Amino acid sequence: MWSLVSNASVVVQLVMLILVAASVTSWIMIFQRSAMLRAGRRALDSFEERFWSGIDLSKLYRQAGSNPDPDSGVEQIFRAGFKEFSRLRQQPGVDPDAVMEGVARAMRVAISREEEKLEQSLPFLATVGSTSPYVGLFGTVWGIMNSFRGLATAQQATLATVAPGIAEALIATAIGLFAAIPAVIAYNRFAARGENLIGRYYTFADEFQAILHRKVHTSED
Repeated sequence: MWSLVSNASVVVQLVMLILVAASVTSWIMIFQRSAMLRAGRRALDSFEERFWSGIDLSKLYRQAGSNPDPDSGVEQIFRAGFKEFSRLRQQPGVDPDAVMEGVARAMRVAISREEEKLEQSLPFLATVGSTSPYVGLFGTVWGIMNSFRGLATAQQATLATVAPGIAEALIATAIGLFAAIPAVIAYNRFAARGENLIGRYYTFADEFQAILHRKVHTSED
């Protein structure tokens, strides 16, 4: 295998190098995204357990502020919503509906930030998955062209003279597929898991808004 790579032309070797670099980078991102999604899901489960345990919201807000969890997206959403709720409630004469609109807006912004975090590596994985086979195919075509040019100058055209060059060229396609397949699988998996996490964030935000809605209207009554 190494002899086929080392004997390939400079262009084919450059294509292989690009594909290997893309594959290594995508694998690094795959491990990072996997760890981040697992941490986010665990943090969501843990925070929801605390949230629905009956703890006072003000106390939960102070706990979250004193020891914030950077991996907990739902905690950021809760803090944004409750901070805006407390700020608007302190202003005299503010309509309860205006308070709830402010809370909803603050949590939507927080959810949008969490969506950006979850989608950071997806464009790169999608690019690697969609373009790597074509980059490898370009290396293969280039290698086969060189093989046939060498065949034209050979005294005797046999399979033994053309097979090594074609084998060298086909390695580029193999490396392209090796880089593309994990990237495509990871992209689809991370996109689905990210959408599931964002859906749970929106569900939590709706439930939290319902609690604050009852709280603000009960105090007004």
